[in-house]
Amino acid sequence: MFLNRLLLREQINPSVTSWSVIGLGALVAILGYSLSDYDERLGAGVTGFGVAHILLGALDLFRPSPH
Repeated sequence: MFLNRLLLREQINPSVTSWSVIGLGALVAILGYSLSDYDERLGAGVTGFGVAHILLGALDLFRPSPH
């Protein structure tokens, strides 16, 4: 279904994109947290990257849409 929208160039709801970024950020933050057992600096960097995506996705939810 998602590939059909990309191939047909239909409009995708902006909130779907925001929630996708938030979900991906959550997965990366969890990965970074689990990496901190092996390498603390690497884990902190990956966790920060994931948290930044969560924050940017949440801010994107509140941005007014151009429609």
